[in-house]
Parts: sequence; C-alpha cells; structure tokens
Amino acid sequence: MDPMEAIKITFFQECDELLGDLEAGLLTLETGGGDSETVNAVFRAVHSVKGGAGAFGLEPLVRFAHVFETTMDMVRSGALAAEPHVIKVLLRAADHLADHVGAAKAGGAPVGGDDLIVGELEALTAGVGSAPAPAAAPEPSVPYEPDFGFSPMMISLDPEPAPDAGPDWRVRFTPKDVMYRNANDALPLMRELARLGPLAVECDIHAVPSLDVLDPLGAYLTWTVTLTAPDVSRERIVDVFEFVDGDCIFSVEQVEAQPAPAPMILPELDALAPVAPVASEPVAAPAQQAVAPTPAAAVDAPPANDARGTEAAAQATIRVDLDRVDRLIDLVGELVINQAMLAQRVMESGVARSSNIALGLDDLEQLTREIQDSVMAIRAQPVKSVFQRMPRLAREVAAMTGKRVRLVTEGEGTEVDKTVIERLAEPLTHMLRNAIDHGLETPEERRAAGKPEEGVIKLAAMHRSGRIVIEISDDGRGINRERVRDTAIKRDLIEADAALSDEEIDNLIFAPGFSTAATISDVSGRGVGMDVVKRSIQALGGRITIVSRPGLGSTFTMSLPLTLAVLDGMVVTVGEQTLVVPITAIIESLQPKPGDIQALGPDGFVLAVRGAYVPLIDVAEAMSWSGTASAGPGVTLLVESGVGGLAALRVDAIQGQRQVVIKSLELNYRQVDGIAAATILGDGRVALILDVDAMISLRKRATQPSPPQVAIAS
Repeated sequence: MDPMEAIKITFFQECDELLGDLEAGLLTLETGGGDSETVNAVFRAVHSVKGGAGAFGLEPLVRFAHVFETTMDMVRSGALAAEPHVIKVLLRAADHLADHVGAAKAGGAPVGGDDLIVGELEALTAGVGSAPAPAAAPEPSVPYEPDFGFSPMMISLDPEPAPDAGPDWRVRFTPKDVMYRNANDALPLMRELARLGPLAVECDIHAVPSLDVLDPLGAYLTWTVTLTAPDVSRERIVDVFEFVDGDCIFSVEQVEAQPAPAPMILPELDALAPVAPVASEPVAAPAQQAVAPTPAAAVDAPPANDARGTEAAAQATIRVDLDRVDRLIDLVGELVINQAMLAQRVMESGVARSSNIALGLDDLEQLTREIQDSVMAIRAQPVKSVFQRMPRLAREVAAMTGKRVRLVTEGEGTEVDKTVIERLAEPLTHMLRNAIDHGLETPEERRAAGKPEEGVIKLAAMHRSGRIVIEISDDGRGINRERVRDTAIKRDLIEADAALSDEEIDNLIFAPGFSTAATISDVSGRGVGMDVVKRSIQALGGRITIVSRPGLGSTFTMSLPLTLAVLDGMVVTVGEQTLVVPITAIIESLQPKPGDIQALGPDGFVLAVRGAYVPLIDVAEAMSWSGTASAGPGVTLLVESGVGGLAALRVDAIQGQRQVVIKSLELNYRQVDGIAAATILGDGRVALILDVDAMISLRKRATQPSPPQVAIAS
C-alpha cells in the first residue's frame, strides 16, 4: 500500500474518534453540563479535522471546518454564549462535518448544503466581534523604513507582567506561505500561547521585499515570542504548533528572564493580523486560501527527561489490521482445544497427577488461559463507538416526526468483544427509530397527558451475569396491545379467537412483516424492523425481551455474550448428553436432600436454599429429552439470570470446569431453544452450551396455564 494512502486511512480513523468527541461535547453543553474544557475539547476536535484535511488537500472539508472552527473559537473566548439555539446550530454543523468526512473517505463528490449551514454559523457570529479598544490605547503601527530593515513591533499581551519566577521561554516562529493557504493563521497560535502565560511579541519584517517583487500569497514575517511561564513544559508549547507542523519553522528554547521592554499595549490580539501601514506603500498581509500543502517538516523532539514525554511514551499505541487480530483469536481457540485434548489423553493414559508430565500440562493450561485473556482484552472495546452514532439519528428522526427528543446514554465505557459491537449498530438503529416513531407521543399529546413536551429515550449498557445487557427505554405511550392484536389478526398472524397473555401480545411485534403504522414513511411502516432486530440478536447468541406499561413507556432489553470466542464453563451430564453451563452464571453447586424439594402446582418444583425458595428446573425435562429425566435429586446448580433472578438447574453429574471455544450452532445447524452455542471437548465430542436465561424462560412458559385455541400462523 502507498505510504500516503496508509496515512490517509489513519487520518479517517482518527476523524471517527474526533467526530465522536465533538458530538459528545456538544451534547454535554446542550444539557447544561460541561465547562471551559468541554468547549476547548470541541474546538480541538474541529481544529484537528481541519488540520488533517489540509494535509491531504481536502479543500471543501478544510473550508467548512474553518468556518466551524471560527464559530467555536468565539464560543471558547466567550464572545458567543453557548445558548441552546447556538448549540443546535453547532450540532447541525457537526453532522455536516461528518458528512464531509464521509464523502472524503469514500472519494466521492463533496456533499452539498454548505451554504445553508455556513449561513447559520455566520449568522451566529454576525456582529460578534472583538470588544472595542479603549480610547486611550494607541493604535498599533510599524515605523516605515524605505529599505525594510529590521523594525520590531513590541506587543505585550499582559499589561502587568507577572514577577519573574525563573527562566522564560523564547519561541521563534516563521510561517510558510502554505500555512496561510491551509486556512491557518498566526493569531490563533498567539492566543494559545497567551493562555500559558504573559507574552512579549516581536515581529521581524526585514524579509519583506519591495512592492514590485512582493508575492501577495507569500509569507515574510518572523515572530519572536518571549513567554513568561517557567512552570510550563517545553512539550506543552510545542503542542500549540501541532497542527501547523511542516507549515512553519519554529524553535523553542529557555532563556534567562530579562526585564520586559517598554511594550506597546494592544487591547486586542487581532491587531497582530496585518502590520498597519504608515506610508503610501502598504505592507500586504498574506492571503489565506485552501490549497494542497507541502510535505511536513520535522520538529525538534522534546527533551528525553520531560515528564510529559515519558507519560506519552508509556501510553504509546499501535494500529493493527483487524484481520490479524481475528487470525490470532482463531489460533488461540485452536490452542485451547488442543490443550484440552492433550490433557484428556494424558488423563486417560493413567499418568499420575504428581508426575512431571501432569505438572507441565498444568503450566500449559495456565499459560493458555493467560494468552486467551490477553487476546480477548485486545478485542474488547467500549460500546461508546456504537452509542455515539445514536444522537445524530435521534435528531434526524425527531425532525422527521415533529417530536422533541432527548437521548440519555449510560455505561458507554462498558466493554464487549469488537465483533459484538460491530453487529449491534443495525438492531440499535431500528429500535431507536421505533422508540421515537411509535413509542413517544407528539408534544401536544404529551402536554395533554401531563408529561413534558420533550420525550426521553435512555440507552444503557451494563455487565450482568457474564453477559452484556443493553436497554433502550422510553417514557412514551407504551405498547397499544389492542392495536397490536387487531393488526396481527388482520395479517393472519394469529386466529381471531386466540387468547394471548400480555407478554405474547408484546412479542407479536417481532413477527416478520408486522407493523402498526397506518402509512408508509421514511421512518417506518414497511414491517421490516423488529423482526430484523430479533434475528440479529439471536445470531449473536442473545435474546431480547420487552416490558411495557401503557401510558408510561416501554423497555427493550437485549442480553448478549461478552465474547464470541472463548468462555469458562462447567461441564455437566444430563442423561446421555454433555452440556456446558457458563461459569459466570453459576453461584454455587448443591446436592439437596429430598426434603428440600417441594412441589408447586401440578408440574412445578421449588428448592429450599437457606430459608428461601427458588424454582427448580430439571434440564432434561425442560429440553424435552424424553427418557432422560431422573427422579433422584442428582446435582443442582444455583444460577442467577438476568431475566428471572435465582433458579436451580438439576443435572445428573458434574464433570469439571474447563475453558471452551464457542462455535455457532445456528450457522452450522439451526437454532435450538435453551441452547446458546456449541463447543468441542478434549475427547473430540461436541457439547452444547446452555443458555441459562432462555432455560428459565422456557420453564416460566411451561408452568403458565396454556390458553385454549391459540394458533400463530407460520
């Protein structure tokens, strides 16, 4: 691959992260939170995108980002207040910036609509300028010298410099013409330096040629900045010039503190832009136009003993192609299987547990586990990468439906396997659209119901019982079960006289082709949403449940495995079958006495555990494995479910605990109720991995009275 193309790919990867930070910061400001650092983070995100785009000559992206950056700079300086209407425009600008990045990434034509968004941004900044200069302040000027020899302009950015407390920093800064063409400027750099401490600035104009040979697009000025900030590290100063690296020549050195010369006091730093003319021949300021840049030049590295440099080195990261990580995970899975097979054969050969071979196998097992844990940690990523796509979707759907929506996210740092994250985007998109379109009422309806006009949708992620649970809830109208039932009858999904429980009616929305929308729109109405969601979740080895309260809202809960590669499990025997129960769901194992088991109803049983009763589920009976259910107590596993609380699973025997590689049962065979996946044991046999939550749900449905004459069409 061409080196520049590889760098460009890295730039777009960084853009995805920057755009996520940009939107997150604006949403924080929209809710009234955040502080000056939040505003600075938003500004830096836009500035970083613009700087990287300029390096690749992405002119439309640079131009729009420059206008966006200018507006954010006014917010950062306090000239423009971060009021709700301002944040809404900035959010639209962030969406448009993302469109620009997407278009540049795809290599297609630039997106349209710049005029509209730019007009809104310029309307915000219209009339918002720098504060007028005090009347007593002198106008900045440069004495005119015909030969254009050295003529410094002394500027103090602090009328009362702080007392000298140590060495000063001296920064010499010479822009190249490409810096101005990339829509950068010296003024923002000076402002950033001024945030670090008092400045004294000298502008050297000796390189400016006579007007007959002056290039209006050239750059001729050199700035010498004396910064009184002994506590600021060198790297912090170098960071100011990060985005003009290669577009200028600069150096940073420490010098002994000197008495400040009599400064020319400027009320506003903007006076630094053009050097004020004094005679009839003006000194032209460099023009700023976006064109392709020259290659970047090297910048002096920070001292090796710099504390910040040491910290940056400790946090160094590399980018690795995902295919390589996937291949590594596959190899680790094969390593786990082969280690289990080797241990099985050694055990069958009768080797003593204290022998060197057995001890070596124990070491191999421990090493294999550490390798597996390390590889899984590489693939683990926070769900933030999916969650950060949702606010924009919520705004778009809200605008199309005429509803007011506030999206609240929790648990964005919850980590899960990257494969799971990648396949979460589609179901979450469908569910969010449905929650806004079907769940939330219009502002008028909410006002009539005594609710705030703004509906709230909550998107939360958490770890529970060794799985990741994602909930999407709304405070809307809830599921209209009468309407769902009538729609299902009209579409021949159920018989007209079918008697269904509330849970069964709610689950009808997952039927293929089901939709309660009266008309087909850009948001919904084609009946291809929730059935896709259910299939996607099931394909990941997960399940989805609904809890809805009329008038109060609905909550959809998705329970998914943390990883699709390897898990720790308890191998058990049920009749002639060998099963694996995820160890994260097991609290303890019991061997109850006959008196601890009590009948409940015609077919149910409960188990007494330390003064409490929990449902007892015979796994063989729940799986309908005829002839394998045992009347004896056997061994009981006390498990915790995310949907049904505590329960006791009865099995015949426990073989032991081991690490197993997850193999998809649905892709290789078909979906089986109560079974999450399959694995290969050390002796080569295929064992089924039990789905504890689904097992408890099967038991709940089996113990409920069966309504007469229920027929659901296939």
